[in-house]
This record gives sequence, C-alpha cells and structure tokens, in this order.
Amino acid sequence: MTERTWARRADQLAAQAYAAGQPTAWFDRLYAEAAAGTIDMPWSRTEPHPLLVRRLDEQPPGPAGRACVVGCGLGADAEFLAGRGWTTTGFDLAPTAIDQARARHAGSAVEYRVADLLALPDDLVGAFDLVVEIHTLQAMPNPPRAAAARGVVSLLAPGGTLFVVQFRATGVPAQPPPFPLTRDDLALLEVGGVVPVRVDEVDGPLWRAEFVRRV
Repeated sequence: MTERTWARRADQLAAQAYAAGQPTAWFDRLYAEAAAGTIDMPWSRTEPHPLLVRRLDEQPPGPAGRACVVGCGLGADAEFLAGRGWTTTGFDLAPTAIDQARARHAGSAVEYRVADLLALPDDLVGAFDLVVEIHTLQAMPNPPRAAAARGVVSLLAPGGTLFVVQFRATGVPAQPPPFPLTRDDLALLEVGGVVPVRVDEVDGPLWRAEFVRRV
C-alpha cells in the first residue's frame, strides 16, 4: 500500500463516523479527499460488475423499462444499463461521487442525482422496474442497514426486480467496512411484498440474489 491508497483512509473515516454515531457520513468525505487528489479515487471501476452483466446476458428481466442503481458511485453500472436500453437513474448519498459521475460520463442519458436511502424523495418510491444494489448495504452497520434495506425495496414498482450483490459472511473475522452479510441479513429485503427468486453463493465470497415485488 501507498499513502494514497483509499482503502486505508476509508477504514479511518468509517471508524470516526461510527464513533460519532453518523455511520454514513464518511462516504462523501472519502470521495472529497479523492477529488482533491489526497488519495486515489475509491471504487473507480470503469466496467460494470461482471455478475450484473452475466445476469442481463442470461435472461433480461423483462423489456427494458425504468432502472435504478443504488449507491451508483462513479456510474459504471448505471451506464451499462442505459446502454442496454433502460431509462436509468443512478443515485448516491455522496454529492462528490455524483459530481464525479457526471464529469466522467458527460452527455450521458443517465439521470445522476444525490439521494439518501434513509430519506428517499417521493418521486423515486415505487418507480422502477429494475433496481440494482451492489455493495451498498454491506458498507454500513445495523442500524441503519435494516432501514436502508427498506429504502431499497421501496424503489420497486409492482412486479419489479431487485438484483443484489453483496459480500458474503464466511465466519472468518473481518474488520469492517465492509460488513459481510449473512442470509438473514439478505432477508431484510424481504418486506413490502418482496420475495426471493434466487439466492446464490458465488466466489468472492459473494451473494448474488434476485427478488421480485409481488404487490
């Protein structure tokens, strides 16, 4: 590691935020330091998550409609969905991440916006046929993880699909973040008429899960 490695700084900022009782406050601080050039840009992938690509290649979840990427960061997954024909919204708690996503994808068809899973604006609730949640819930302790899970579910329109990728708990001690999730943690998403379609353990170790909103 070098002094610019963002993961080390993320651990420091997260610990400070947890101690202050503000468990999500560290995200924008981390992105802001990266934007200032103090550390490398966090989560700076330019390609969509391979499990998301595989899912849409295997069987697209219905005709392309409205899609939402939760905690979109710098926009790789949102841009992928837009390229597949989805009318896509990507939101993130961190204003700096959204600024960086807009700059990185100038002229994009994706609607990038700042929003908080714990206090979503009304126009996002129940609005999406496909919701993608990759490595967001496992970035926070519980609380507020259960409330954040309810926020994720609330984005789904009736009949909508939720695609989830999270780090999977294996019993090996880890220093969070991330907080590896158990199957019971994933069950936090099974509210409001949302039921699991598939929950797979994949290499990583990861969860790859899919849910649908019945009502």
